[in-house]
Amino acid sequence: MVFLFDIGRVLLDFDFEQSLKQLLPPETPGVNERIKCILDKKEILEAGLITSDEYTSWALEVLQNNVTATQFHHAWRSIFTVNKPMWKNVHELAEIGHRLILISNINSIHYPWIITEFPQFSYFEEAILSFKIGYLKPQTEFYQHAISHFNLVPEETIYIDDLPQNITAGRQFQFQCWCYDLYKHSDFEQWLNKTLRVNR
Repeated sequence: MVFLFDIGRVLLDFDFEQSLKQLLPPETPGVNERIKCILDKKEILEAGLITSDEYTSWALEVLQNNVTATQFHHAWRSIFTVNKPMWKNVHELAEIGHRLILISNINSIHYPWIITEFPQFSYFEEAILSFKIGYLKPQTEFYQHAISHFNLVPEETIYIDDLPQNITAGRQFQFQCWCYDLYKHSDFEQWLNKTLRVNR
């Protein structure tokens, strides 16, 4: 079967706020407001509507405090922690021979850096990435692109994402969907085992 895996809060957990706060002394006025301002514009970067250099320059102006581009990129990338239970499932699915595809709203600062930082991403030989195609989940164009680009049969494709709105969009295309919760991994495993049995 074909599996579409989201990255954030499925394969990797993340925390932008705590990582970015390390760039500024605690006594800096409006720390939370500055970080919120930066994150509010994140989707523009993820949609590929602005380059990583342009976004970085703008973010440094918001942060001020003599933060450098190198420091910003380090903090921006230091948000991730590995979701080990899910990677165990990924390994098992790859060993069986299922086709695994990444399908993610992600930006050019994180990708392809994560591929080097987390070598287990080698299980995924294919990917649909928002900043490359110019669409964000849950836009219908994102899923249409995935279906046409990879010649998917939606009814025979399993889609795993953590956001309900993305799962709703996936169901409209007839994918077999699971809305993933990091804290309820056992529920996902039960569903996965049942789904694999049904699709044999």
